Amino acid sequence: MVLKYRLPTTGNSQVPHITPLMDAQQAMRLVRFNAKKWNIAPNKIGIMGFSAGGHLASTLGTHFDYGDKTAKDSIAQQSSRPDFMILAYPVISFVDSAAHKGSAEALCGKIPCEDLLINYSSELQVKEDTPPAFFVHADNDSGVPVENTLLMYKALRAKKISAELHILSEGEHGFGLAIGNDHINSWTNSLKLWLKWLNTKK
Repeated sequence: MVLKYRLPTTGNSQVPHITPLMDAQQAMRLVRFNAKKWNIAPNKIGIMGFSAGGHLASTLGTHFDYGDKTAKDSIAQQSSRPDFMILAYPVISFVDSAAHKGSAEALCGKIPCEDLLINYSSELQVKEDTPPAFFVHADNDSGVPVENTLLMYKALRAKKISAELHILSEGEHGFGLAIGNDHINSWTNSLKLWLKWLNTKK
């Protein structure tokens, strides 16, 4: 499933910085609610994001709930916690020197308060129940510095949360599947192997 979420810059919400996360949370609940119908294991539902989408994915992985069991809406009863995260050259921090200023401004505004920047710096929001993660990033990424991935990886390790890290020597920013470049594209096979391994842990 591909999530088309509301962007904070479109002016279609009262509190712009909340809407992307709300959409991601609702998508996770919706998939989990329909897991049996869609022949999906409800405890093997992850989230994948690239660049700014990687920020949203890591935000969901650090800002989720386990559902409101008292809610009348059956979907609202579902957990919004992803079982794993796949983060490709993600924006992670809004406070580190490697922060992507454009993403921070788009989500939090031109003059955001420090608390908001901290709240959306995923490396500072990792908890004991943050899900495991797979990372891929290019060492020569001049768009979103690789330090973003390293910060999140280090934060997960500090909480003893499983993570797999792939730093490619080439690729710059936005390499995607890199079809035609066997070196860069090799990350997709590594991801496949990681998912198989993760499946044995459930």
